[in-house]
Amino acid sequence: MNDFTPFAEDDISFQKAIELFNNQEWYVAHDALEAIWHKTDGMERITIQAILQIAVAQVHLSNANYIGATILYGEGLGRLINKKVPDLGLDLKEFINILKERLLILQGGGDLVGTFPPVLKRKSINSRTS
Repeated sequence: MNDFTPFAEDDISFQKAIELFNNQEWYVAHDALEAIWHKTDGMERITIQAILQIAVAQVHLSNANYIGATILYGEGLGRLINKKVPDLGLDLKEFINILKERLLILQGGGDLVGTFPPVLKRKSINSRTS
């Protein structure tokens, strides 16, 4: 029996998870993304897992667990830079750039104060057609 459902970018639960993530409600966003991840199959599952890992990395940061945050940033980023993962209608290019900057700072033992937190923006209509 297959319990997976086709992924839909406009699914209300996915939109809510992205909203929670962007509002920096990292733990609740993690829970929402995990529920979607459990129901999703294929390459979409990898993209969702990566975003979920970034949310958990942010939870680790809020608890001053810099090693855990660094590990999960690396794992999430590694999944997202795979050219085969779908963007799920999100601007992953900008998201990846933010993650790379933050990961380099963490790996160097630096402080993330003054850096932008990760944010998931929708792709513009123009970038969807190109």
